[in-house]
Amino acid sequence: MQHEAIVIGAGQAGLATAYYLARAGVDHLLLDDQPGPGGAWRHVWPSLTLFSTAGFSNLPGWPMPPHEGFPPASHVVDYLGAYEQRYRLPVERPVTVTRVERVGEQYLVHSAQRSWQAAQVVAATGTWRAPFVPTLPGSFSGRQWHSANYPGVEPFRGTRVAVVGGANSGAQIAAELTEVAQVTWYTRHPPRWMPDDVDGRVLFQRNRERALAIGRGEPDPGADSELGDIVVLPPVRRARDSGALRATPMVTSLDEVEADHLIWCTGYRPALRPVRHLVKDGQPLHPGLHLVGYGDWAGPGSATITGVGPHAKRAAHAVAEALGYPVPGRPTGQAQMPKS
Repeated sequence: MQHEAIVIGAGQAGLATAYYLARAGVDHLLLDDQPGPGGAWRHVWPSLTLFSTAGFSNLPGWPMPPHEGFPPASHVVDYLGAYEQRYRLPVERPVTVTRVERVGEQYLVHSAQRSWQAAQVVAATGTWRAPFVPTLPGSFSGRQWHSANYPGVEPFRGTRVAVVGGANSGAQIAAELTEVAQVTWYTRHPPRWMPDDVDGRVLFQRNRERALAIGRGEPDPGADSELGDIVVLPPVRRARDSGALRATPMVTSLDEVEADHLIWCTGYRPALRPVRHLVKDGQPLHPGLHLVGYGDWAGPGSATITGVGPHAKRAAHAVAEALGYPVPGRPTGQAQMPKS
């Protein structure tokens, strides 16, 4: 089956890109490997919330419905499902893309059962399927987890838990486990707390300033990490201020970890398996392939709901221009926008 553009992934990055493709009139199809809407938000741990309120957590075109405080994952999943329906975005699921091939001026997108052909492909597969675990010498006899499959506090009640990672997931998981378990929180350096009044709204504004400056060819004004590594959400603040959440210097060997469970909160890598052979040093090797939604690796704030919009718009406009469509708000024939 042939389309002008294929978007791989129908999480927040894929949906934002499809929104702009639809506005440009591009014939496109989203292929998603999940059984329903929501992307990676279907798999996060039970207590995870957004860093910002619903009013600052919007995809292009349509605000997230109101929610008191910081919305939980279930609210985000419902929003993404409603977003698909509102804009009638063409999603096929569950479809697992196994490989993308470049054949002449076209791409062939393969699953185990079917193939699709398109001149333009947008990879929006995120990072959830590629959790990173560092290699350490020694061995650990307990059970190991990653934040990608952390199920919440219940399996850890009354046990000893080692949590590794000095960023947001490590702080949040360690903080809530202090209420039910004996926790050792390992970090490579002392925790770098962001100011207590910094939340997703502030981070979005900073990421937008970065994206605009970089787009104008100006020096990068600085990443969020210059503020710190950890957004101090209320549960984290309570655990920190009470003294329950304290960091321990990182071990050099797994033999040093004395715990029943070890939870790696060590981040992710871009889940590029279907297109990895078509990408080098973070850039596509051929025209017509675009990368959206992989964090700073693909642009400031591109892994956030609100921050992905400008990157999705840029990729969709590049697709539309390559196909000869007039891009909304830009004269026909203007130079193609930079790669995302």
